[in-house]
Amino acid sequence: MAATLLESLFPGLLQGSYTITSPRSPRYNCIAWAAGVNSDWWWPGSDPSKEYWPATVPRVETLTAFQAVFAELGYVVCDGEQLEAGFEKIALCANDQLAPKHGARQLPSGRWTSKLGALEDIEHGLRDLEGDEYGKVVVVMKRPLVS
Repeated sequence: MAATLLESLFPGLLQGSYTITSPRSPRYNCIAWAAGVNSDWWWPGSDPSKEYWPATVPRVETLTAFQAVFAELGYVVCDGEQLEAGFEKIALCANDQLAPKHGARQLPSGRWTSKLGALEDIEHGLRDLEGDEYGKVVVVMKRPLVS
């Protein structure tokens, strides 16, 4: 059986299990999805009319800037990716130069959800997306669950 487009881009998906949870959409991306938003494309690009980025965070593609975006949403850096009662977590992936490439959000089950560019959202194991396309998980952040 031939690998799907997702499995070709992310070979780690072949090692675990994943589920496609939405149709393809160019309306939002992984950083927005990690923040719980599915209506805007979040990235510090040069065109604010096409890419949302908080005005209080510099429009630069650095890990520090991406962490600052999530800090504004109440997240703090934490030690691990394991599920913690009373908290929700996000993970940021970066390449070897620590340039941000991806963000994922932990689900109440302990699995993770990601928006794959303009492709689908998936449920997956956190490390399943590591590789050439997104690099590796470099920081995990958490915030208390809002009830």
